[in-house]
Amino acid sequence: MRLDLLAALSGLMIALQARANGELSHRLNNGLEAALISFGSGLIIIAAIATFNPAIKEGIKNLRTAVENKEIARWKLLAGALGGGFVAIQTHIVPLIGVAIYSVASIAGQTAMSLVVDRVGLTGGGKKLISKRRVAAAVLTVLAVFVSVFDRIDAKNLSLFAVVLGCIAVAVVGVQRALNGQINEYSHQSFTTSLLNFITGTSLLVILILGSVLIGRIELVPLPAGPWWIYTGGAIGVIYIAFTSTIVQHLGVLTFTLFSVGGQLVGSLVIDLISPTNGVNVSAYLVTGIVMTYLGVIAGGVSSSRVQKPKRHK
Repeated sequence: MRLDLLAALSGLMIALQARANGELSHRLNNGLEAALISFGSGLIIIAAIATFNPAIKEGIKNLRTAVENKEIARWKLLAGALGGGFVAIQTHIVPLIGVAIYSVASIAGQTAMSLVVDRVGLTGGGKKLISKRRVAAAVLTVLAVFVSVFDRIDAKNLSLFAVVLGCIAVAVVGVQRALNGQINEYSHQSFTTSLLNFITGTSLLVILILGSVLIGRIELVPLPAGPWWIYTGGAIGVIYIAFTSTIVQHLGVLTFTLFSVGGQLVGSLVIDLISPTNGVNVSAYLVTGIVMTYLGVIAGGVSSSRVQKPKRHK
């Protein structure tokens, strides 16, 4: 299957996961607890798979050997904590600036960081030149997201600090993807990388929640009754991380991001048509943004989705 299509599918997963986690957070009225439930359930799923999957255990051995031989730095294995931190920040800033402006800020930060990590070769697939064409593609994609949410933006009482924090938080996700690519080179098993991400991400969220409870910032509440799909965020995350840790090595973070954003926008369109949330309407702005996004993909050069497979470390 084409890697660009898989990248677009991963974007669809982002939309589905956001819908599930968002509904869970709404019913709990506690975004941090919702994030922990999502990460924790994903950890349970991938740990259960690891119990019966020798390949994942082999991946763990491969990583241990790579660390012992100093082929990969220990700190890089903490990539999942970046994801946990991102979700924690996301749950706090979205209420301040709204989903629309957050989407603009997040895509801007993500595409900007994608250029950087590709240039320094952080993905493990080698350095990639930052050409004018790729910069133009990234700019066009950011503009596409802005257009797609233009009719939803409400800048009253806007917190500029929260907007900047949103850019930085999602830029960190670009680093996480790149580090996952490196981890996957040594583990040779994407689900081993996924397991490691969920362990570190869940651990960080547990620490944050315990700290918040101790200082009286939040109170834990029982799991809410609701449709089954509000608890699917963790399962989707397992598949998503496994996808990205493999695909990003071949496509590079920027190209992956361009296709992923396209899939995310299309997925959001379908979700809004089938299962809309309050106050959300499918508009001409959203459709125009989707078209602009795929123009950005074309401008970025779809031929890069067929680059040669990078070397595997033994």
